[in-house]
Amino acid sequence: MRAAGPAAPSGPAAPSEDASSAPDAPSDPADADADADVAPDPVPVTRAVDHGTAKLLPDVDRARAWLLTVDGAPQSYVDLDEPTYLEFEYARRLGHVLDTLAAPGRPLDVVHLGGGALTLPRYVAATRPGSRQDVVDADRGLLELVVAELPLPAGSGIAVHAADARAWVEAAPAATADVLVGDAFGGSRVPAHLTSDAYARAVRRVLRADGCYAANLADGAPFAFLRSQLATFATVFDELTLIAEPAVLRGRRFGNAVLLASHTPVDVDALVRRTAADAFPARVVHGEALRRFIGNARVVRDADAEASPQPPDGAFSVG
Repeated sequence: MRAAGPAAPSGPAAPSEDASSAPDAPSDPADADADADVAPDPVPVTRAVDHGTAKLLPDVDRARAWLLTVDGAPQSYVDLDEPTYLEFEYARRLGHVLDTLAAPGRPLDVVHLGGGALTLPRYVAATRPGSRQDVVDADRGLLELVVAELPLPAGSGIAVHAADARAWVEAAPAATADVLVGDAFGGSRVPAHLTSDAYARAVRRVLRADGCYAANLADGAPFAFLRSQLATFATVFDELTLIAEPAVLRGRRFGNAVLLASHTPVDVDALVRRTAADAFPARVVHGEALRRFIGNARVVRDADAEASPQPPDGAFSVG
């Protein structure tokens, strides 16, 4: 995508060589009506929110598509006219997970920790009409900005909550969610209190027996954070799967990885097919290969939990 910046100021139009002698052309009322019907070009929106400065940047290539950044870090991309379009690769991978967890079109009960521009909730509402979804974000100002500037369609089934993600999960009724999506970041880092075994147990309690936790994480070699997250969720869930680009898994660059945790197996074959067909193909790691990747990584407790590593300069930037 290309983010649109503010238009350059324009000066007075230069007169043509014969402007002084040419008669004025008669105006056509139809032209005026047509001009009135043309929607103005969208302009960037900047707003101070609870945890930084948020910007909504219109995409000049798609009429009603927007990029959300917070303190310069890309958070979400959403196309209001085509909510099934997922620009970010990690969002596409989460979309593949959401597509393969149940029969096509079947409504799901989904909890999203981290709201952003509500990209994935809109995706589920479009692909699985009738789904009930709760979006939890600690930044009330950001939620208010997104709902005001990028409104949800009527009857979307999406409820937004300004609350701490872990506190909300710990207070939620047990066994009420089919999917819990973890995409909560403080700036560019996953908060420490969303990385421990106590948090993993809280997630398990909210999920139904066949439910799935799908988390967007970020790390780079030697993967101390990512391996510890896998080790931590392995103490609570029977099945683990990891999705990431080969270049990330080989330690060539810092990037996103999607962690899946459940008690019943996910459709690995379907995920392999879908992620391999993406513009930036990903690997799906599970079973013995994933156990080797985890190695002797430590389980994270609340007392020693740390936020995910700070991305290197330029890892997640715009322009």
